[in-house]
Amino acid sequence: MYYGFAGFGASTGLLLLLIFAILQWLHVPAGSFIDWVIAIAIFEWLLLIVTVPWNIHFEAKEVLAQATESTEKGIIVDDKQVKYVNLLASRSLLVAIALHLGSAIGLYALSAAGISAVGYLSSGAALLLTVLRPAIRGYQYLAVRLTTIRSQFLYPREDIVELRNRFTDLESTVRNLADQLNSDDGSSWAAVQERQQRATRIELTNLAASVEDLRSTNQAEHTKLARDAESAIAQLTSDGQFLNHVREIIRFFKES
Repeated sequence: MYYGFAGFGASTGLLLLLIFAILQWLHVPAGSFIDWVIAIAIFEWLLLIVTVPWNIHFEAKEVLAQATESTEKGIIVDDKQVKYVNLLASRSLLVAIALHLGSAIGLYALSAAGISAVGYLSSGAALLLTVLRPAIRGYQYLAVRLTTIRSQFLYPREDIVELRNRFTDLESTVRNLADQLNSDDGSSWAAVQERQQRATRIELTNLAASVEDLRSTNQAEHTKLARDAESAIAQLTSDGQFLNHVREIIRFFKES
């Protein structure tokens, strides 16, 4: 804001000097160069004293009003900052009034001393702006306050605080979820799940190998049992044939 004010003052001063140069080039009576320089300096000074201190004063008043409202709503406000703003508001008011009165006296003395005739007009302007400028800035202040009050009716501060708290909770929840899903963090839920899945895959691989070993062993045992059964059957067959031969021999001897 103050950079814009400085730029406006500088550009206005250059514009006035350009107008003076054009009038001199056209041979239009416009007073002396000293009068124009003094007039530009007085304009810049009046622009400064009617802008900076009054803006500081009313901005401080707005801050105090917001601090009072926050205190009524139970929002913690730094008392040191409130005291500083209160002191700034009162001192800026005194400085603004003193600058206006001092400027009016100084400009009147400038004209009374015969240095420049623009001093009388500038002195009157300084006195007039002492009332006019705070009236305009006060109107702007009241307009801002009314706009703030209307916005509070539409969007109560309690709702805004509640929404802010909810947003803070959601932000914290999202941050916690992001931390839990961060696989680079060894203690996160995602990293633990990856380790458990890796361990489960290893166990499943070991179980599959064990099952395959058991299947091979079972197949070998079944094959062995089958061979043993075949051998036993063959042995029984041989024994049966031997017994038949023995019966034939015994029958032969009986018949003889």
